[in-house]
Amino acid sequence: MKKIVNFCVLALFLTMITSCEEGFDELNKSKTSATGIDPAFILNNAVINSSVVTLIFEIGIVQQIISPNSGVLTGANFNQDNRATTDDNWQSYYRNVIKHTKDIIARTKDNPARSNLMNMARILQAYAFLILTDTYGDIPYADGGEGYYSQVFFPKYETQQSIYPKIIKELSEASAALNASGTIETADVLYGGDVAKWKKFGYSLMLRAGMRLSAVDATQAQSVVSTAFAGGVITANADNAMVRHDANYRNPISQTLNSTEAANYYLTKPFVDELKNTSDPRLVSIAVRYKGATSGTAQVPAAASIVAADQIGLPMGKDNTTATAAAKADGLVSFYEYSQVDRNRMAKLTAPMLMVTASQTNLLLAEARLKGWISAGTAAQYFADGIKANMDQMASFDAKCAVPAADRDAYIAANPLNTGTELKQINTQYWISSFLNGQEAFANFRRSGFPDLAPNPYPGKEVAWINRLTFPNSEISVNTVNVNAAIAVMGPDNLGTKVWWDK
Repeated sequence: MKKIVNFCVLALFLTMITSCEEGFDELNKSKTSATGIDPAFILNNAVINSSVVTLIFEIGIVQQIISPNSGVLTGANFNQDNRATTDDNWQSYYRNVIKHTKDIIARTKDNPARSNLMNMARILQAYAFLILTDTYGDIPYADGGEGYYSQVFFPKYETQQSIYPKIIKELSEASAALNASGTIETADVLYGGDVAKWKKFGYSLMLRAGMRLSAVDATQAQSVVSTAFAGGVITANADNAMVRHDANYRNPISQTLNSTEAANYYLTKPFVDELKNTSDPRLVSIAVRYKGATSGTAQVPAAASIVAADQIGLPMGKDNTTATAAAKADGLVSFYEYSQVDRNRMAKLTAPMLMVTASQTNLLLAEARLKGWISAGTAAQYFADGIKANMDQMASFDAKCAVPAADRDAYIAANPLNTGTELKQINTQYWISSFLNGQEAFANFRRSGFPDLAPNPYPGKEVAWINRLTFPNSEISVNTVNVNAAIAVMGPDNLGTKVWWDK
């Protein structure tokens, strides 16, 4: 028996050696070989994987969508840490975006014919890093995503203050280097290889990054913003950067809202009230209320109302018990009757995920013009254009979300940019325009301080405001030395620590 066991162990060992040799042989092959996968398809994979939206933190922090339920759904609803989900952006962008963009750059950097593709990858990579540092603060930048090519398995962290200039430099160089006379990467799923649109995407991200610096370095912010504006930014919906979805590649937030969590998430009272109090026609595009619903199974089409006057938002800071009491106080039979994102229209499975939009960019330009950082146009016109673009953009989710032109124009006429309240108005509109783009809404809310939201009143909250998300447990346990070094510089790894630009 012992001989048989020894023989089996030997056979297994020899098999492992053979497998390893075969693996090393594959690794030794050129990564830029023509027989390898076309890096354009790797870019498409990275673009599709950029469609990352979670419901537990960012979109709840800015008080747009919330759940009264605890357990795995604990997060911004109670202002409590939940390391099972604070790592969503980290895992998604490092593993599924940056790993691929670094692969593309390595494959194409010595091939002038694929220069456009390389610079597209640089822009998408900058987009991912911008979200990561805005979410967590200090992160691995140069070492991030280098496990495959450079075998960097314990990446060093860099400060957000040092990362931002690098992201801005990447966006500036990559956007400028895109060349309409070069190879047109027609396989590209984002813009079909349209170099002019990729340029606008890059410069719009640069504008966004520049505006983040408003409170920490106004001089540098102005320089970055003016350069981005001169390069050309997204000001029309036709140029919006968005991940399109279909039956095979479904919108991740819609999948959540159309499956197991369908009855667990509700529009908040602050969000619904803002839209109702200003007679905002977007409320009809966004919301549905299942009147008389006593359970999730009672949320049926026959009970559905999209009438603006019927919409009621769930108050912040409510759990299963207190949400029921709040519903009674609001004249509802249960909390299942509060308004939700309409799963058959705005949150349908094939709805797009918007990365950078004309609405957001116009509103940033309104603020930049107000500050005197750009000289063209007027703040009032950019403000109106931003609102118009967002209302027109609603139809991209579903034709039934379209805002009638007459309603749009009436709202814009009734809500002009007023002297003395410009920043509040601009950034409140940015908050609305960034609905379902929680990462950007969260970042701009911290940067601008608008809209005026009351702190989450939940009695068991850990912090008054969530200012960042915490590092993944896996990173803490495996990359301990570098994580601890980052914490020593940045501050405690908790929800209350502010990122560098958040002053």
